Amino acid sequence: MSHVNAVLTPRTRLRLARLIVEDQWTYAAAAKMFMVSARTAKKWADRYRAEGQAGMADRSSRPRTSPTKTAPGVVRRIVALRWRHRLGPVQIAGRLGMPASTVHAVLVRCRINRLSRIDRVTGEPLRRYEHDHPGSLIHVDVTKFGNIPDGGGWRYLGKQQGDRNRATTDTQRRKGPVRGPLIGTAFVHTVIDDHSRMAYAEICTDEKAATAIGVLRRARAWFADQGVTVERVLSDNGSCYRSHAWAQACAELSIKTKRTRPYRPQTNGKIERFHRTLADGWAFAHHYPTEAARRAALPAWLHSYNHHRPHTAIGGKPPITRLTNVPEQYTWVVPGSSRLTTVAVVTTRKDRPARWSPTSAGSGEPQLR
Repeated sequence: MSHVNAVLTPRTRLRLARLIVEDQWTYAAAAKMFMVSARTAKKWADRYRAEGQAGMADRSSRPRTSPTKTAPGVVRRIVALRWRHRLGPVQIAGRLGMPASTVHAVLVRCRINRLSRIDRVTGEPLRRYEHDHPGSLIHVDVTKFGNIPDGGGWRYLGKQQGDRNRATTDTQRRKGPVRGPLIGTAFVHTVIDDHSRMAYAEICTDEKAATAIGVLRRARAWFADQGVTVERVLSDNGSCYRSHAWAQACAELSIKTKRTRPYRPQTNGKIERFHRTLADGWAFAHHYPTEAARRAALPAWLHSYNHHRPHTAIGGKPPITRLTNVPEQYTWVVPGSSRLTTVAVVTTRKDRPARWSPTSAGSGEPQLR
């Protein structure tokens, strides 16, 4: 594409070439009219004779041959050192005996110049995926947090005071050679939609199959309330997700089951990253005097995550913005019928969508409210 200060645009080149080829203008006269050199006028006229109007477009400035281009064998060695050892351009250049600028140019060309684009375990470039609509795939997993003793835990009070609070907490006692209070563990069952990143979570007392199935049923109902129909579920290879009861429950709910490769959490990376956000934003974000206080704060945090917190993977917008049929915004019910009808947003005031509600019995028409 021509730059902003270019004298000749593709359309102007065409006019110049037609004056010379069709109207028999001299190169000098046409060049004077368009304030370019006669050599430039001849170039576009010759190209118009050879290629016609298509020849007026810009061409690539890349040379046909590059004799000094880095050899393919050297490129492979640079990439191998980058993947296997996470070396920078200076270190790679020292090993191969070549300029660091050349190594950096190769890394940029191969799109591995930033280590954030390389998988930490395998060293291969990251391959990200995303399903095209909400509900096409949900991720499920379980993360664990130690319960907080009465008075607060060691993270905010220090190890000494935390141990005191733990010892005075009224809870079960351990039996056997190791004695002391048994504070317990919070099993947080999490569900996240692959496309929208809408998240659902429950705190349970275990991670058995029956518990996971109950969470899946309630999560499916919650997503249905958001206008999302769950089609597939992706889990790791935990015992609750490998059970026959889990497979049978998913079949009853018409949900197709999928599992990640063993020891491959990257496939389930969206929910693994959500666990980190959950820990930083809720579990360890504040000083909670009791475990009950922390559990009571979870619903408000989830609402903030789904409705207000910007998500970098979806353009800095909250997950709720990716849902296409949020209840009470796009769907209304015809009075006297259970049929749902999806309509476009109707604006009654500035930037305020109208809401549909049934009218009085017998009218048969929806009203705005």
